[in-house]
Amino acid sequence: MKPALQSHQPLAERLRPKTLGEVIGQQHLLGEGMALRIAFESGQPHSCILWGPPGTGKTTIARLMADAFDAQFITISAVLGGVKDIREAVEQAQIARDGLEQRRTIVFVDEVHRFNKSQQDAFLPHVESGLFTFIGATTENPSFEVNSALLSRAAVYVLQPLSQQDLEQIVARALAIHALPAIEKIATDRLIAYADGDARRLLNTLETLAVAATQEKLTEITDIWLLKVLGERMRRYDKGGEQFYDTISALHKSVRGSDPDASLYWFVRMLDGGADPRYMARRLVRMASEDIGLADPRALRLALDAAEVYERLGTPEGELALAECVIYLAMAPKSNAVYKAYNEVKAFIKKDGTRPVPMHLRNAPTQLMKDLDYGKNYRYAHDEEGGFAAGERYLPDGMGATEFYRPVERGLEIRIAEKLRELKKRNQKQN
Repeated sequence: MKPALQSHQPLAERLRPKTLGEVIGQQHLLGEGMALRIAFESGQPHSCILWGPPGTGKTTIARLMADAFDAQFITISAVLGGVKDIREAVEQAQIARDGLEQRRTIVFVDEVHRFNKSQQDAFLPHVESGLFTFIGATTENPSFEVNSALLSRAAVYVLQPLSQQDLEQIVARALAIHALPAIEKIATDRLIAYADGDARRLLNTLETLAVAATQEKLTEITDIWLLKVLGERMRRYDKGGEQFYDTISALHKSVRGSDPDASLYWFVRMLDGGADPRYMARRLVRMASEDIGLADPRALRLALDAAEVYERLGTPEGELALAECVIYLAMAPKSNAVYKAYNEVKAFIKKDGTRPVPMHLRNAPTQLMKDLDYGKNYRYAHDEEGGFAAGERYLPDGMGATEFYRPVERGLEIRIAEKLRELKKRNQKQN
């Protein structure tokens, strides 16, 4: 009998669950009486976003939902796809809905956080009309990466990394179909530690081992042989048992806490474990704008420059530029004043009505608009003393004095605060 590893089908596909009962892990969602299980049993598909680390079963669950509801399953990759793919999905959904069978359609968008706003907006009318059920998969927090209109129409389910017991089940299933030779217990434990809750990483590693073991005609995979074959790959990303997002959180908080040594430590831990340096670069840009802001505007520029250097040099040379950025961000003066102001204004506008633009601030490109007093009595700041129209109001009529932006007494914001106080005094004097 030829071993199953001779099959051209990847091991991950051969072991992919065919029924809900075969799914390993995520019992907080799929167990008896749990949210997703109830959704499956209801017979009524609903739009949702599956949020979790890689290799936790997002694609598998989406496919099982399509099977459970006898729906047409259309996959779009947010990395490779675009509005054209969305249009094609809409056409296929219309054909399925209006055909003899009148089938439902599930549109699965992998890495939905990579879709830009216009691409996400293209989904909205079709999700609202019920033409298709939208399922998004993301490794990023959807509240940050998915626009609010789409988010409000989709339930968010949080998937957890697989436990040690879950991963042991996967190894057992691979052995049961003769996908690899017998494996030493200590080697299994090492593989599971390396996989760190990621089923896809475990399956891909098992497949690599199976090929190598076949070539060497091994009957058992030992720990010694495992280390020889995989070498540096076996260095565990998550040596302390923390999850991916805990580690990035530790990096962010170390930078915010102005500890360069801890910041560098967590940064290198991430790289050592196989984190994409491009992802790290994006996080550094986020830190520069969220935690440093206008206390040191150079920080944002340095983060962007570091990202560009990495794109040009790649690994390992480009990683030094990212490390330099980490140190700079850790030592830069900190301010989240802009971050807080932005969120405050956002919340205010959400609950406030749509206030009209004051007449003196309106654009008046035509004579009719001028006749209607658009732009009337507007004071051109450049023509005023010090380039400042003291006493002029720029907020909507009827809106009281508001202070959203409150600079901190650190870094450049010290100067900004001084300037604001000076301008405030001039306004008060004028009024």
